[in-house]
Amino acid sequence: MHILLVGGGGREHALAWKLLQSPLLTRLSCTVANPGLPAGAFLAQAAADPVAFAAEAGVDLVVIGPEGPLAAGLVDALTARGIPAFGPTAAAARLEASKGFAKAFMDRHGIPTAAWSLHDRLEPALAAITGPCVVKADGLAAGKGVVVADNADQARQAVREVFDGRFGDAGRQVLIEERLSGPEVSILALCDGKRALPLLSARDHKRRYDADQGPNTGGMGAICPAPGLSPDLLETVRRDVLQRVVDGMAAEGAPFQGVLYAGLMLSPDGPKVLEFNARFGDPECQPLMMMLDEDLLPLLVSAAAGQLPDRPLRWREGAACCVVMVAEGYPDAPSRGAAITGLPAPRADAAVFCAGCRQDGPTLRVDGGRVLGVTAHGADLSAARAAAYGLVAGIRFDGADWRRDIGGADGSHG
Repeated sequence: MHILLVGGGGREHALAWKLLQSPLLTRLSCTVANPGLPAGAFLAQAAADPVAFAAEAGVDLVVIGPEGPLAAGLVDALTARGIPAFGPTAAAARLEASKGFAKAFMDRHGIPTAAWSLHDRLEPALAAITGPCVVKADGLAAGKGVVVADNADQARQAVREVFDGRFGDAGRQVLIEERLSGPEVSILALCDGKRALPLLSARDHKRRYDADQGPNTGGMGAICPAPGLSPDLLETVRRDVLQRVVDGMAAEGAPFQGVLYAGLMLSPDGPKVLEFNARFGDPECQPLMMMLDEDLLPLLVSAAAGQLPDRPLRWREGAACCVVMVAEGYPDAPSRGAAITGLPAPRADAAVFCAGCRQDGPTLRVDGGRVLGVTAHGADLSAARAAAYGLVAGIRFDGADWRRDIGGADGSHG
């Protein structure tokens, strides 16, 4: 099969790494040339018009990684040309593209979430703040449009920054949300429009610094599976969150096919949804792909065709840990251009996924805020963490930094 992969970050490198293991794959084309892709990946500069490229090149399936093309209707355009695509339509992707839409959808379908209000003007938004809360830009903000405010003054400052244009068009409306307490967990599912097939649980660490300090980022690391989740809890999430979304979107005329990502808070009152994404999380995708113990490609094909298998997915024993190495100045003003050295040779139980780097002749250089996703498998979480951090210790670039507590006791709720 000829697969076109849209996107070129760490998530897409992880997807490509897994797809290239499939005996069904005959050709992999990509819209962005990620320097970490192994030999054998044909890099087609199809970003300008992936629909035309897919039609002319005889692509069998388009796999869409980032949220932007989904929200812009790439799946709709591909479907109109008769090209199979893995990912939701623009109507279904509103679950991520508009936090206000997602919250109203959850209320309509009885999906547990925090209390909220949506505002398109500054003064009503400020008036809605009475204490600690969460402030969110309504639209897509690359994982950075969320401020967890410890008090009313912080929340009001965050609201002003949203309306002052800090997040561009994503901040045309602002969501004020009840601040929940408890550990966070990410549970993703493959969806075929009728059914949600859960993946292993994962835990992202969004705050920039150890012990969950500093601003939210696109993600500083992830572990898989998240420890301490009972089968009963996972079944509750499948039934009361994931499947209700699939049923609700179908009932509203926008069947959801692709990856549904539920970011959850395990509150004292039970799991509640913090956010939905309409694609694989980044960096959760990296350890998930490390843990998946079966061919990814037929799963994506069957989801796109509305025919997911009626069985649990197969997973490796143990755990996986991804530590994100970031550039100096991340997330506000990351530096670029530093040479990267010390990358380990690829092996079955570890991989370094390129998120923000470029090839400059023989030299790999920093070209983004989140630079590398150093991912390793182990017999348990402790072994996976040790393996990932062991690899991190050998990688060098000027200004490199990373959290030291991914998956540890101080960072387990990030």
